[in-house]
Amino acid sequence: MAVNLKGKSFLTLMDFSPSEIRYLLDLAHDLKEYKRSGTIHQVLKGKTIVLLFEKTSTRTRCAFEVAAMEEGAGVTFLDSGSSQMGKKESMEDTAKVLGRFFDGIEYRGYDQKVVEDLAKFSGVPVWNGLTDVDHPTQILADLMTIEEHVSKPLNKVKVVFSGDIRNNMSYAWMYGCAKMGMHYVAYGPDELAAQLDQEVLAKVKEVADYTGATIEISSNPECLKGADVIYADVWASMGEEAEIPERVRLLTPYKVTKELMASTENPDCLFMHCLPSFHDFETKVAKEAMERGYDIREVTDEVFRSKNSVLFDEAENRMHTIKAVLVATIG
Repeated sequence: MAVNLKGKSFLTLMDFSPSEIRYLLDLAHDLKEYKRSGTIHQVLKGKTIVLLFEKTSTRTRCAFEVAAMEEGAGVTFLDSGSSQMGKKESMEDTAKVLGRFFDGIEYRGYDQKVVEDLAKFSGVPVWNGLTDVDHPTQILADLMTIEEHVSKPLNKVKVVFSGDIRNNMSYAWMYGCAKMGMHYVAYGPDELAAQLDQEVLAKVKEVADYTGATIEISSNPECLKGADVIYADVWASMGEEAEIPERVRLLTPYKVTKELMASTENPDCLFMHCLPSFHDFETKVAKEAMERGYDIREVTDEVFRSKNSVLFDEAENRMHTIKAVLVATIG
């Protein structure tokens, strides 16, 4: 069946069928090959997009800007200090104005409802660059990276997310694995498992029943056996610094170490991370936390720099998969 995503927003992978996600991944692989071979593509020539950022970013902003410009599109960047969005102008009004100027809108911020309202009122495709409950462009890049490094189809791959299993990356992974028929394990404290959104779990289970996916929640290290990917994320995101002491207490047993990787019994198990990562004490945040007696590293430097670590491939693939989303929806 032919796939046509022209005019469709990219708010969550739950809005896409497995065949549509497969189409985006195949397109991303093709676009990466075009770039590496020096082939000029530029199907977005004459298009313009706007990037709305309420949260700071390195990879997401750069990936969208480079992806758009390499395909010929113009880019405007607006952050919370250079826009009236939500201050002097409602989200609905902002969306309607931007929809008159631009062919597509990217949003990175907090509330999922914001990106949904932008899509509802703008009349143009809207792309989710991260919210508090989802990060679909990251998962697309992660799936692409797995395909480059694991010699088996996605529906045979086991991903274990170790740490804060309630965060946006853990939920985003549930969505991606459910849709692609994969085996996903949220490996974290029972205390956090009890706080998982039951409505989300019900929706994920419904999809998994259809695709054959396995979605597990576990605090038992036995769940690590047979993993193809160990995935980690920071324990305290932006605005959560006050929660560091409790997060360190809860999550230190789930830090990705050489011993945890060995527990997979898979010497080729990949280590993946959405970045940025606290893996040493070369950042101001990690250093200051350690001076207060809190080791906030979610992964050791040894694992971060190991041959199993493919996180910089992931970072690059953000650009290729975002380019695929742009080309598919406004190209």
